[in-house]
Amino acid sequence: MDLADLKSGRLAPDDYARNFGDAHPPLVRSQALIEAERCYYCYAAPCQTACPTGIDIPAFIQRIAQDNLRGAAEAILTANPLGGMCARVCPTEVLCEQACVRNTHEGKPVEIGRLQRHAVEGFFEQPGRPLFQREPATGRRIAVVGAGPAGLAAAHGLARRGHEVALFDAHPKLGGLNEYGLATYKVAGGFAQREIDWLLSIGGITPRLNRRLGRDFTLDDLLGEFDAVFLGLGLAGVNALGIAEPQLPGLRDAVDFIAELRQSRPEAVPVGRRVVVIGGGMTAVDAAVQSKLLGAEQVTMVYRRGPDGLSASIDEQHWAQTHGVTLRCWARPLAVEAQGGVLRGMRFAATRLEAGQLVDTGEQFFLEADLVLRAIGQAYRPEAAGGAIELQGGRIRTDEQFRTSLPRVWAGGDCRFGGRDLTVEAVEHGKRAAESIHAALMNEETAHG
Repeated sequence: MDLADLKSGRLAPDDYARNFGDAHPPLVRSQALIEAERCYYCYAAPCQTACPTGIDIPAFIQRIAQDNLRGAAEAILTANPLGGMCARVCPTEVLCEQACVRNTHEGKPVEIGRLQRHAVEGFFEQPGRPLFQREPATGRRIAVVGAGPAGLAAAHGLARRGHEVALFDAHPKLGGLNEYGLATYKVAGGFAQREIDWLLSIGGITPRLNRRLGRDFTLDDLLGEFDAVFLGLGLAGVNALGIAEPQLPGLRDAVDFIAELRQSRPEAVPVGRRVVVIGGGMTAVDAAVQSKLLGAEQVTMVYRRGPDGLSASIDEQHWAQTHGVTLRCWARPLAVEAQGGVLRGMRFAATRLEAGQLVDTGEQFFLEADLVLRAIGQAYRPEAAGGAIELQGGRIRTDEQFRTSLPRVWAGGDCRFGGRDLTVEAVEHGKRAAESIHAALMNEETAHG
């Protein structure tokens, strides 16, 4: 059997439209009103405490119940300027909804994420006058490097306080992970750019696209031109498999595969009949499910440890399995097998835990594949910043105010040590870093004045 079968256009046009449309349709008005009435509007609400950005969840849900979407959106976006995207992609089942007191009484939380999406998107449909006004100009200029969730939140927070922000990004579009790193069915309808358009509408933010730190400019360049710098660089490096990886058309990084899907028409993206995805996180799930939706016959996710070690949430795991993805644990990559420059599959070693250490059992198995996607995690690339900033655990070390070891430089998001690699947490980093930068610049002005 010839396994060299990597091609696009496996499905009918209608199949692509259905497969890559919105995975979870938004609530209609009547559904939202009924769901909002389930909220107890708790005092010192545990759901609000569980939200990394501290959204006043009872307040915005009460406003939905009052049919006041603008007021609900204001409560959300004041705390989280990317509240619409977070409502779509954050694991609310292990954050705010897990803390909902309705779990105790009914075993079913209020659908906070869907209500949040309803409020923000309803506001975007009819925005009316601006929610936020910029404070008087300060004359200060800040460079924000990286236009992902952390960088966007920092830029918005700084612009609101009257500063001028230059927003640098290596890509041709703003958005970072939101634009390039999430499954198409999670952010259908061009929502990422719609939210960015709203965020930029506050003014004072100048995008500088296709500009990469370390290639087109240096940190010293920025410090010479701007009063402060915020680094929201994300994780640009992709971890290697730790085995020989020949240059083959069917062996690629899952993040590139997902980005191609987001920036192309799905029918134009090649996929194999048999796909193997190596990894156990959200990126692995997004790559595996979308491979299946593109027409792959057999998709297998392979993870080196047991099911309890998977970083993908239980909901994400179920999502993969209900889409026909096979999840195979306790196996590590051993060798890429090819013939005549054509990928044939992967050989794996079975693993087990022994005295707390992962070891091989001595057994091996082979999975046929004409597409293998690496999704074993990403890493921070310190060379981008010139190696001048102190690291911890391979990422940028900061204090509680998000200040790095380099004066006038702050950092947040996935590139910062100590985070959980969540979109909503990156937004909080950017928001708090903007507060810290503003305080530092204004205190400096007071000291000099």
